[in-house]
Amino acid sequence: MKITEFGNPILREKARPLSSGEIKSPKTQKLIENMREFLTSKKLGVGLAAPQVGESITLAIVSIRPLKHRKDVKEFDLTIINPEIVEAFGRKGQQWEGCISAGPTKSGLFAEVPRYKKIKLKYTDENGILKNKVFEGLLAHIIQHEVDHLNGVLFVDRVKDKKTFVTYREYLKIVKQKKLSMN
Repeated sequence: MKITEFGNPILREKARPLSSGEIKSPKTQKLIENMREFLTSKKLGVGLAAPQVGESITLAIVSIRPLKHRKDVKEFDLTIINPEIVEAFGRKGQQWEGCISAGPTKSGLFAEVPRYKKIKLKYTDENGILKNKVFEGLLAHIIQHEVDHLNGVLFVDRVKDKKTFVTYREYLKIVKQKKLSMN
């Protein structure tokens, strides 16, 4: 699976919604399987939108796994198709974000991005079932990032404090320092 990187025009397009038939098609089901496998095997990120693999359709995968710098998270998988954030609750909070499309992992880009801590999402799952669900915390943050991808918006567009931009290595140092100061 080849990742579409920043600068490629597909990342700035509004993706096309999928019909019920397209969702259930072998092509879409294989794409979902490949995207999920890519995320879990490569351990590069927690979400992947179809435009990031060259497909301008409204499909994204969330796959959270514990990592050395993120040990306390529970495994979680979600497929969102034709998602729409129908409600956002409370104030935005800053969290660190990166993007698989921002360059190779070891030299990727990270920054603090303000996002709502709780959202209500209307979406279709990989079985074609329409759902309305509330997501909080890290999940809400990731989903907003992926929905942005489907609308041609990149995380760098959302950064308020440009001084927070760091490389992957510097991000890991910051996360490590933060954990040490909390203990």
